[in-house]
Amino acid sequence: MDCPVPTLSAPELSIVVPTFNESANIAPLVRLLDKALSGIAWEVIFVDDNSPDGTSRVAKELGLIDSRVRCLRRVGRRGLAGACVEGIMSSAAPTVAVMDADLQHDETILPAMLSAIRNGADLVVGSRYVEGGSSSSGLSLIRQWGSETATALAKRFLRIELSDPMSGFFMIRREKVEAIASVLSSDGFKILLDIVASTPERLNTVEIPFTFRERKAGESKLGTLVTAEYLGLLFSKISGGLFPVRFLMFLAVGASGIVVHLATLKITTLAFALTFSWAQFAATMVAMTWNFVLNNQLTYRDRRLSGLQFIFGLVIFYAVCSLGTLANVGVASWIYGFGPNQMLAGLAGAILGSVFNYAASSVLTWRK
Repeated sequence: MDCPVPTLSAPELSIVVPTFNESANIAPLVRLLDKALSGIAWEVIFVDDNSPDGTSRVAKELGLIDSRVRCLRRVGRRGLAGACVEGIMSSAAPTVAVMDADLQHDETILPAMLSAIRNGADLVVGSRYVEGGSSSSGLSLIRQWGSETATALAKRFLRIELSDPMSGFFMIRREKVEAIASVLSSDGFKILLDIVASTPERLNTVEIPFTFRERKAGESKLGTLVTAEYLGLLFSKISGGLFPVRFLMFLAVGASGIVVHLATLKITTLAFALTFSWAQFAATMVAMTWNFVLNNQLTYRDRRLSGLQFIFGLVIFYAVCSLGTLANVGVASWIYGFGPNQMLAGLAGAILGSVFNYAASSVLTWRK
């Protein structure tokens, strides 16, 4: 495998690259970094979420002949944000950059980003939306609209002044991330937004334009899940971190389950002429099954159950939700006894039931 001759000096810059099924892009990216960072002591840390396509194997084979290439293989853990944090924490370089493995980020601006750090910047963002930058070649119209909408929401609700807080391409002093590592979310894809929103003081920030390139190999990881996790992160930060992203995802799935419950109740009473009691039972089972499947795919995808574990997990989830329903009704009835306020009592019961279901599910159904 063609690879540049390694250097022996300690790295000034670590480039952290989270990966999942990016085996075809590893060697090309290393070659591009070697060309762009000539004269700079650097290393690249691939943080791979146990890719089935052998991404970690390819990266480690490169590391055998180039000491600047390192790979962290994560087993049983998933998520771009968590991978970035682990990669940054594993670095000893004073400056770290984060970029994607898909070759859509322009590595040629890395020297300019490092120069800005050397001149006093705390954070340098590769921006698609400042003058000279562009995302039209690398994003579809729908993804372009989604990115711009997400940016507008971040600016409005978190008062973030960056032109491109959704960028996955940035450079930062490592000490700034270490200071807030304990409050950063391991879920989601928008690590830059989390860092900026979680840092108590204002970071001295520079934005450098770049053109977002078209992906050549592999598949995009963006989709409905990314949107849901972004909204979860946004609301988590609005609440000051009071509600974890995973809990908000759990609540969102529960809300969709209510719609499924009501639809099933309507169908079973009209189409199958079931009595209300049997229709309610059927709707409850369908909604719980829906919630379990969706949580398994989205909320707990890093602990996703399959095979027999899926069946056992479903049975445990039924039991957890049944106990949560009893807790809901019990607390609501107890509060209602102090005064006939149905809304307050019902809300209190629903909140306790949701918290119980989330806590019990995390420990029993999708335990680590």
